[in-house]
Amino acid sequence: MTQNRTITALDIGSTKICCFIAGVTDDGTIYIKGMSHQASIGIKNGIIINMQAANQTILSAIHSAEQMAGHTIDNVTVNVTGGFPKSIITSRKMNIGGGAIRDADIKRLLQDGRMASQFDERNLIHAIPIGYQIDDAEPIANPRGLYAENLSLNMHLITAKNSSIQNLNDCIAKCHLEIDNFVASPYAAGLSVLVEDERDLGATIIDMGGGTTSIAVFYEGSIVHTDTIAIGGIHISNDIASILSTSLAYAEKLKTLHGNAIQTVTDERDIIDIIHVGEDENETNQIPKSHLLSIIIPRIEETFELIKQQLDSANLGSLSRQRIILTGGASQLSGIRELAQQILSKQVRLARPLAIKGLAEATSGPAFATAAGLLTFAADSNNNINNKNIKMNQLNGGILTKMGGWFRENF
Repeated sequence: MTQNRTITALDIGSTKICCFIAGVTDDGTIYIKGMSHQASIGIKNGIIINMQAANQTILSAIHSAEQMAGHTIDNVTVNVTGGFPKSIITSRKMNIGGGAIRDADIKRLLQDGRMASQFDERNLIHAIPIGYQIDDAEPIANPRGLYAENLSLNMHLITAKNSSIQNLNDCIAKCHLEIDNFVASPYAAGLSVLVEDERDLGATIIDMGGGTTSIAVFYEGSIVHTDTIAIGGIHISNDIASILSTSLAYAEKLKTLHGNAIQTVTDERDIIDIIHVGEDENETNQIPKSHLLSIIIPRIEETFELIKQQLDSANLGSLSRQRIILTGGASQLSGIRELAQQILSKQVRLARPLAIKGLAEATSGPAFATAAGLLTFAADSNNNINNKNIKMNQLNGGILTKMGGWFRENF
């Protein structure tokens, strides 16, 4: 196994910051060299709210991963969870004049789609081709070398708020690192957990994180829609802590040990201990398990109902719920798959990262799907080139920079 290059994934979440350093071989195999994860500080709902605290946590995660890998990193691929990501589908058309379609024609059409779209106070994260058409025929994946009068393109654009992306960029820069790529979190999770048939036939990723729940719809090998709900696992813990008057740490423990998304006939008889805030650990109170579940289940039901509404409003038809894939740390709650099936009325499976060698048991679960997917994205040289062009255009210049990029692509 010959190592070709080293890549780094930095998953900045509301509850944890995870750094994976990996090698990529000549045949595309990804294997872990170093990893670390730290509890998030200074981040809420995927957005940096304390620059110094977030910076220190990121540095700590990176340093630990570097020590394990025996390698110092300079570049990272980073996820985007905050900034209220939005999806836009745009179409562009150009005249070919009956000749063969060249790479330069496709690049010009892609660049035209990016430049023609207006984003008020938003940053372009991805510009993903989702289908070409030659002379208004059926969509095809690759038109290169074909003869046509006209070439049309449908593009999926994913954007996020400028302020959120700029804060993320500045925080990474303070760590003396360069960002290779920004990647929408549910897109990364999909790359990590979906098998090829699911990406082609249609599947919806629901990435249940600590502070947010993200959605990504895949079809014919591409991501065609994404959205985010500002509800995650930490909100369930907050509900438990507030209603039961216990600490957030103890609420998290109750959720992990006794939580379930489905009620059973024994829950009323099962008794659990509660330690109220300010009381001695030996002075416990007792409640039936059913009371704890009456706090947990409504919040999860709310999450899936909101997901259902957002998928329906996206006008994707049955495609958006053809098959549901649950991942992310909050998806590990017992019974959550069954509840998702009830509300979304579709087949649901729980998923963990695939095709990454060397993941330890503790970091191979659903909570690390986004980090693993960032490695998959970074290992693809096409993603690396296309997304870096977007990042440079958006963050490092205005219209003159964009025009300069257009001239470089076409002349």
